[in-house]
Amino acid sequence: MDVGWSQLQSELIEIIARKLTTYADYIRFRAFCVKWRSTLPPIPHHIPSQFPWLMLPYNSNSLNRRGFFSLSENKVYWLNLPEICHGSRCCGSSQGWLVLLGQSPIILLFNPLTSIQIHLPPITTFPKVLDFNISKVGKEYLLMDSPYRRSLNYMLDLFIKKIVLSSSPASLSSDYVAVAILNETGELAFCKKGVRAWTMIEDAQSYSEDVIYYKGSFYAVNLIGSLAICDISGLSPLVTKIAVPAPQPVIGADILYLVDSFGELLLVSRHLEFVMDTEPNISVYKTLRFNVFRLDSSLPYWVEVESLGDCMLFLGGNSSLCLLASDFSGCEGNCIYFTDYDSKANDYGKRRIHDSGVFNVGDRSIKQLPYCSGFSRLFLPPPIWVITNAC
Repeated sequence: MDVGWSQLQSELIEIIARKLTTYADYIRFRAFCVKWRSTLPPIPHHIPSQFPWLMLPYNSNSLNRRGFFSLSENKVYWLNLPEICHGSRCCGSSQGWLVLLGQSPIILLFNPLTSIQIHLPPITTFPKVLDFNISKVGKEYLLMDSPYRRSLNYMLDLFIKKIVLSSSPASLSSDYVAVAILNETGELAFCKKGVRAWTMIEDAQSYSEDVIYYKGSFYAVNLIGSLAICDISGLSPLVTKIAVPAPQPVIGADILYLVDSFGELLLVSRHLEFVMDTEPNISVYKTLRFNVFRLDSSLPYWVEVESLGDCMLFLGGNSSLCLLASDFSGCEGNCIYFTDYDSKANDYGKRRIHDSGVFNVGDRSIKQLPYCSGFSRLFLPPPIWVITNAC
C-alpha cells in the first residue's frame, strides 16, 4: 500500500529537515502539512548563518508581494506581504524584521520569512505628535513647534528616518527595545516591549546620523563622529556623550554608519557625487568612496582601517551588518555591500536613481550589484538588506 508524504515517520521528517541549509527551504518544508509542522520546531537551530537578502523595489505586475534577491544564490524569492503593508514605506530592517509605515499611524514589524506581524506603538504616540484627525484631509497631523499641520504622506515619508531593534521581537527571551531616529528634528525616541507609547531620549538630539545596538546599549553618532551612548535598561534613559576627534574624511562625509564588527565599533563614512538633474524632479548621484574607522576607546579616537580582511559590511537603510566572507561560498571579503536610504526621507519627495554596489576597500573600486530583469533603478522604494531570521 502506498503511503502519502503526510504519513512519513517523524524520524524521517527530522532527518530530511536536517539536510536543509536555508531558512526559506526549511519554512516551505515545515509548512507542507499539519504533521510536519507539529514534528519540526519553528526555529531551525542547525541552519548556518545566511547571506542577507536584498528586498527589491515594487514590481508593477505584482504589488501584493515583493522579490527578495539572494546574491549568494543569484535567485529571487517571491514572498507575499500582508494587506496592511501595501503602499507602505520600509524605514528599517533589523534583526530579520522589516519596519513598515503605512497610510495610517500604524508602525508594523514584519518578518518576511514567517509572516509574523508585531505592532509597535503608533506614530500618534510620539510626544512630538499633538493631534491626529483623519477628517482633516491633507492636514491630519499636528506636531509640536510646528505652525502648520502635516499630511499623512508627509508623516509616512519624512517623520521617521530609521528604526532599529535591540533583538528579535519574536524571541521568547527577548525584552526588545526599538529606537527611532526622527528625520526632521534629529531626535531619538524609544519604546520597550509591551509599552504603548514612544518616549524621547533627552540629551541625544543631533546624534542622528546612525544608531546601532552595541554591547547592551544604543550607540548614536552625530555629523562629526562623536558618540552618544544610550542606556535604556533602567526606568529612564541614561545618555553618556563621548567627544571623539573626527578625521577629515568623517567631517566631509555625506552619510555615516556605525557597525559592530565582531566586538569592534566601526564608523564608515560615505562620500557622494551629485549630478545635475537629467529630468525634472529626478535626483541623480553616485557613491565615490567609503572610509572605514575603528574606535580606539582608550584615547578615544577613530583610527582608519586599511583593510577589512575577511569581513563584509552591509550598509543602507538597514541596521548595519558585518559578516565573514569565509562563511559563504564564493563571497569576497574586504568589501562593502551598499544600498541607499529611502529616497523620500532624504530628498524630500524627489525621485532618485538608486545608488547601490560593492566597494572594494583594497583597490577602492566599485562594481554594481546585479539587478534582476524587470526592476528599474528608478523605481521606489530603494532596495534594502534583510537578514533571513526565522525567529
